[in-house]
Parts: sequence; structure tokens; C-alpha cells
Amino acid sequence: MISWALTFLIIAIIAGVLGLSGVAGTASSIAWILFVVGLVLALIFFITGRRPPL
Repeated sequence: MISWALTFLIIAIIAGVLGLSGVAGTASSIAWILFVVGLVLALIFFITGRRPPL
């Protein structure tokens, strides 16, 4: 999840530099949502002691 969030963040930065404000806003929103979901899942896995497969 965190890697997808970073991908969308990079897309948002590139779109912002190119002046595509609609794409940049959408990509940054998606990046924020994926980041929060990734943190919540990491917290749940930490609390339950479950580790994701490698």
C-alpha cells in the first residue's frame, strides 16, 4: 500500500509541475487514502502479531 501511495504521490508532483491541477489533486487524494489504509493495516498487523508473506 505504501508503495502505491508513493507512486500516486510522484504522479501528483509531476502533474502539478506540468500544470494539470485536476490530475494532481486526484492523485494526491488517492495517495493520501492509500497511505492511511497502509498505516491502519500495518498497525493491525503489529497488534495482532501477524506478518504479511514475503
